[in-house]
Amino acid sequence: MQQMPSTLLTPASPPDRHRRLLLIGYGATVFLSSALLLVLEIVAGRLAAPYVGVSLYTWTAIIGVILAGLSLGNWLGGLWADGGANARSAGVVLAAAGLYCLIALLAIDPLGAALQGAGVSLLGASFAFAAGLFFVPAALIGIVTPLLTTLALQLDPRAGHVVGRMHALAAVGSILGTFVAGWLLVQFLGARLVVLVSGLLLLALGLPFLRGIARWRWWVLTATALLAAGFGLRSALASSCDRESSYFCMRVVDQSNLAPFGEARGLVLDHLLHGINHRQDPALLIAPYVHALDELAYAHFGEDYDAGLRWFFAGGGAYSLPRALTVLSPRSEILVAELDPQVTQLAEEALFLDPSALRIVHRDARLALRAAGQGPPSDSAADRPLARSAGRSPARPPLRFDVIVGDVFHDVAIPQHLVTREFAALVKSKLTPDGLYVMNVVDAFPDPRLLKSIAKTLAIEFRRVDLWMEGVPADPRVTFVVTASNGPRLPRTVTARTGPPRAWSRMTEDILAYGTDPDELPILTDDYAPVERLIADLLIGEDG
Repeated sequence: MQQMPSTLLTPASPPDRHRRLLLIGYGATVFLSSALLLVLEIVAGRLAAPYVGVSLYTWTAIIGVILAGLSLGNWLGGLWADGGANARSAGVVLAAAGLYCLIALLAIDPLGAALQGAGVSLLGASFAFAAGLFFVPAALIGIVTPLLTTLALQLDPRAGHVVGRMHALAAVGSILGTFVAGWLLVQFLGARLVVLVSGLLLLALGLPFLRGIARWRWWVLTATALLAAGFGLRSALASSCDRESSYFCMRVVDQSNLAPFGEARGLVLDHLLHGINHRQDPALLIAPYVHALDELAYAHFGEDYDAGLRWFFAGGGAYSLPRALTVLSPRSEILVAELDPQVTQLAEEALFLDPSALRIVHRDARLALRAAGQGPPSDSAADRPLARSAGRSPARPPLRFDVIVGDVFHDVAIPQHLVTREFAALVKSKLTPDGLYVMNVVDAFPDPRLLKSIAKTLAIEFRRVDLWMEGVPADPRVTFVVTASNGPRLPRTVTARTGPPRAWSRMTEDILAYGTDPDELPILTDDYAPVERLIADLLIGEDG
């Protein structure tokens, strides 16, 4: 039997241990740098939200910019590796990426303000914002993987093993960065502080590769990093958000100039105003579309409105109408489905909301509506029988609502699963026979294609579907109100009985007859609901 070479039986020599440590270090660097890149990608959406919103187009721009930078970096890294790059080169690009992140913190507000002031479309603004802040770090981080993979191949000749391991580490790092950023970092640190920490970590990741550089270069690098970190920290702490949650950048803004007296505050989620509440008079509905929701319900139910109705709200936001109903119709029972508990908390703390007269569930509105009444018996307001006024029978299936209000937005778009035929069927099943579904829709005037598709979809389930406006708008972006029911049709004009003197006209025939033929538009379903395409004029056209 051939004797095994003694070199394979003895402990590894120091050079072997050194190679293993280098391979581990290269792999760890690829893993961590890939994780930090995906952290920056997730954070990019939150940083863009106050300036350009968060829509399908925004995320498309962000992901496309990050991938473009990463692709360019991979290509340059391969060329550089073949041209004689060494480990110090990796340290240089990591340090440069970290410094760029720190300096980018200073550019967030000026860049966002410049894009808003320039009148750039939401599509163009999303792309410019992502490119200006994150293309360079993505390209720099992209250089690291091919460069360190090439260096690793010089230490381990098993090409397939090394390349596969490095790609796997990059992928797993990206996955980890995605989950950690989305589930933890943004919520606990805030978006800007996450960018600051990511920049500092990239700097720290590059430092071990920079051993042996001239002392004066160390001083320059250290001074630049400390200066950028100081300014970056100051900028990071001065976030444009009052609060950040898993879903929104939230701000409370003064709107007293819109009130006839007293104090009024508005809730801004990302970059869209979601309601205005008056401190002294909860029943004063300042936002015209919220006022319309209430007046149309009153016109539909008449004296039964005063006797008390059962309401379901898909979306809480500023809680303007649920709060008003506690005064306007104090016998009403109100169930609000608000996805984000921090929105509710902020409404209590800063928007004068007293939730004691409401039942609030923090859940997706469609799931909450489907589940309403399916749980065990409860003493909550939403599950108690409702006394009816004279002339209407109190006998009816439990937890059918008189009014269902749709007021859910993600940026200017309604979530797709809340405009489909399947959701309309669910709404119909949860309404009383003469119940009312009322919702608001942001679309372009005078040819609102999404509004027409929604009306076409609702008409499958409801006999009466109408579109309402308050006069001819000066702005091409309009908040329309839609009503759907199987009861009597509302009058042609509904005049406000409370609050500012307003009137809303039924414009169904006029809107459907102008511009795009509704027959050319899709019925919205769970399988196909192109909401962003139908409001593309608001997002990427001149109207945006």
